[in-house]
Amino acid sequence: MTVNPLRGLAELGQSVWYDNLHRAMLPHELAGLVEADGLSGVTTNPAIFQKAIGGSEAYDTAIAEALPRVGREPSAVFEALAVADIREAASVLRPVYTRTQGVDGYVSMEVAPELADDTAGTVAEAQRLHAEVAHPNVMIKVPATDAGVAAFEELTARGVPVNVTLIFGVERYRQVAEAYLRALQRRLEAGEPVSGPASVASLFISRLDAKVDPLLADLVPERAEQWYGRAAIANARAAYGVFRELFHGEAFAPLREAGARPQRLLWASTAVKGERYPATYYAEALAGPETVTTLPPATYEAYRQDGAPRERLTEGLAQAPAVLEELRGMGVALDSILDELEREGIEAFAKAHRELLDALGEKLQRTAPA
Repeated sequence: MTVNPLRGLAELGQSVWYDNLHRAMLPHELAGLVEADGLSGVTTNPAIFQKAIGGSEAYDTAIAEALPRVGREPSAVFEALAVADIREAASVLRPVYTRTQGVDGYVSMEVAPELADDTAGTVAEAQRLHAEVAHPNVMIKVPATDAGVAAFEELTARGVPVNVTLIFGVERYRQVAEAYLRALQRRLEAGEPVSGPASVASLFISRLDAKVDPLLADLVPERAEQWYGRAAIANARAAYGVFRELFHGEAFAPLREAGARPQRLLWASTAVKGERYPATYYAEALAGPETVTTLPPATYEAYRQDGAPRERLTEGLAQAPAVLEELRGMGVALDSILDELEREGIEAFAKAHRELLDALGEKLQRTAPA
């Protein structure tokens, strides 16, 4: 009997989450993915909700029904729609959460992108959203800006599960992981349990190659072909090296003994850009234990059909930092590119959020309460 490749990833110790959510999936399509493929989580972001709510008529009835409860402010209507979807998805995934004792079974929901540089605002919004959804298996997504990392530490110390998103570089990832360790230490010293809250650190993958690959043809034309598609994988492997250093070393040992779990790395932006690579390129290269891969629908389906799960993440792990240094030696300004990607990521989510509210505003002008 052929093993479903998605289930094969789980056998390697990698959780598969779905990078998509809309009302038509709920509950039956999502439950079917859990049953057939062993799906163990869902991620969302403003762009996903923009497409689902603003780009179709699927929510029009729900919008009309929400108006008597929340009024006609687009942000309030959006939150009502999103919270309803998040709650239902969390209910579908609750058995996974229970079976894995809180390791998996999560649905992620993002704070407003406009709060990316506001620590206090992010903490308040994340706590409010977590209380509003009222499911233990919901992670609040917080961007890994300086303000966001500080907010993440505070939220973890207060017991809120967080998906730290829009991480691009290894050093930023280290800051996030160290903030997690500090937060758990605070909980331990306060006599709070450290077995929760769970957290993941979402490192974005394909966008780095989309920036670096075009530079290689100019910087090293005679060697460009052999370097295409290597930056993002080396960057992820270098981050995984930091994960193993921090969570399998002395720093984490007392916390592990007290019941704490590592903050897993989550591979985000796993869809390939352009046609140079097969659809499963990043999912294959980054298959490995103690990680999460979140796959958008096309990549998910491609892996289900053509995936060949094998632990490739640890191949060349020790050499990954040297690969990044060699790229720098070729003239690739990696640090500047990573900073640029962080800014662009936040701007893209903020733009999607604004466009969603604008589209909702237009719908509301045409909609009478139910």
